[in-house]
Amino acid sequence: MVNEMVIAGSHRDKMRDSDVRGAVRGWLGAKYAADPTTRIVEEMGVWSGTVRVDVAVINGRLIGYELKSNSDTLDRLPRQAEIYGKIFDRMNLVVGDRHADKAMEVIPPWWGCMVATMRDGAVNLRWKRRPRSNPGLDPLILVQMLWKEEAVSILEKYGLADGWRSRRAGEISQRLLSELPFRKLSDEIRSVLKSRPKLGQLMTSEFDMPIDGVADPTCGTARL
Repeated sequence: MVNEMVIAGSHRDKMRDSDVRGAVRGWLGAKYAADPTTRIVEEMGVWSGTVRVDVAVINGRLIGYELKSNSDTLDRLPRQAEIYGKIFDRMNLVVGDRHADKAMEVIPPWWGCMVATMRDGAVNLRWKRRPRSNPGLDPLILVQMLWKEEAVSILEKYGLADGWRSRRAGEISQRLLSELPFRKLSDEIRSVLKSRPKLGQLMTSEFDMPIDGVADPTCGTARL
């Protein structure tokens, strides 16, 4: 993999949020241009849309990218790390060079970190640390990314839906978790997400669940 990527930008010295997003968008677009099995989504809602990750890549893995330019703060990063750590197979922070050292103290060791700098009016992206596989996925949180009709469709695919179509969302979640191996269920969830028409927009769901400031999906209100 290329260790350093330079994405053209306007001729300015000050890095803006849009500069970092544009650089990441351009890099990922080029990286997966020849891969029809990959979907790239900006502002993807997770935890039933109560939290949004800046960029998600969906293929054989669910990969997240959280973006923090030099004009951002890292105040929300610990809570975001806790939440994303339950969902994404791999996670990356793209951070402005001003915050890079501090960010490395905050993110988990399995997260990748890419540093963004402005060079000759262009945004430069450089790997500081490559991502590794997430050791702490939460199967229950992952299955609750499904809408009820999507979850029922998976049950139907495996002949498990009889008597369950009218059940409550939580019961359907538990049936999926108890009847399908986690690897197979993860594949089905990624397949559903790739085909969902408006994945980058907040959508209502019968699996909706509030979260609180310590990333507990069972109670409280989101304050990220």
